[in-house]
Amino acid sequence: MPPRFPTDRQEKRAVLLNAVEEVRDVLEAGADEAEALGTLPMATVNALYDSGLLWLKSPAELGGAEADLVTQLEVMEAISNIDTSAGWCTMIGASACSFPGAFLPEEALAKVYAGGCPPRVAGVYMPGGTATPVDGGYRLTGRWAFASGIRHAQWVSACARVQRPDPSESQTIFAIIPASDVTIHDNWHVAGLKGTGSNDFSVSDLFVPEEFTYDRAHAKPRRGGLLYRLHFVGYVSNEHAALALGAARHALDEIVAVAQAKLRGFGPTPSSMVSRGSFQRDIGHCDLKLRAARALTYQVFEDAWAAMCRDGALKDSDYARIRSVATYATEVSLEVATVAFRYGGANALFEGHVLQRCLRDINAAAQHLMVSDASYENYGQFVLGLPNANLLA
Repeated sequence: MPPRFPTDRQEKRAVLLNAVEEVRDVLEAGADEAEALGTLPMATVNALYDSGLLWLKSPAELGGAEADLVTQLEVMEAISNIDTSAGWCTMIGASACSFPGAFLPEEALAKVYAGGCPPRVAGVYMPGGTATPVDGGYRLTGRWAFASGIRHAQWVSACARVQRPDPSESQTIFAIIPASDVTIHDNWHVAGLKGTGSNDFSVSDLFVPEEFTYDRAHAKPRRGGLLYRLHFVGYVSNEHAALALGAARHALDEIVAVAQAKLRGFGPTPSSMVSRGSFQRDIGHCDLKLRAARALTYQVFEDAWAAMCRDGALKDSDYARIRSVATYATEVSLEVATVAFRYGGANALFEGHVLQRCLRDINAAAQHLMVSDASYENYGQFVLGLPNANLLA
């Protein structure tokens, strides 16, 4: 069990970033194996868990870090800079673990957080099934996609629509179920983020006691502070920005490191790549673009967290801004990784090469709904002051 996290923001940040450095060697050693397995190797999972990094978002009163949005952003960026799949599984695992900790009643929490320790949880936010009310709980049926980290999860969080006779009484709940009760479908055969093990899972007519469910949209958190009062957009947008920024910096650092020894040209005296003006220009431009996107991202999330601490809530325009800046950070990161890959030449084509992995993983991450280019439209509606501005239209 990792040490208790400090309450002071800067001290907590230092402890978490130090934890990232302590697991660096394990994450680097497991990156190739994760791609081959289609999920993180247990050595990586154990390192993330034992270090407390998977407890990043869990309530402090349950032993978690309950880190603020900007600290989360920095920590997940640092992990993603080492291995993108490990970064993705950290962001999904940390969120999926924190919600039950904040919302479940005591009787369920005692089992999910057995021994007082946050569990390993895989979660899917989109409703992929139906929950039929019965005495004492629900009958759950459905299939959920993209359950990152499910092969090393102890519990699974599944979102479902409650079936009621009156459609006006529509409700969405989250059910927390033992991982041993679900069927995992081996369908994670993909181009990017291969090591995340984001397989589908399903259940059929599974009874879930009511105390193992919660309605995040309407229920108040039972534990923790302001973090758990954020809209889901505010709770996860920073994760996506962090992953992209970390991976892009990894790609840029890699091409800079290998450029000195890389030669280009067909003549008898090929020139080094670093001597080429086009390379110098592109690397300088990429570095500035990435620094600018990162600075903007950190500023926007710092402002959002300050507003949350001051007002106890964010406006829809705030949420639209932080989602769109996560999209922007992802797009800039993808541009940078693409440039780095191109300059990597034929060597970058081989499996296991850092440049092709970063390129594939950022492209995969960019497919996520949270960083869809629709976020620009939504934010633009608020910038324009349109009366029908919608956060998630």
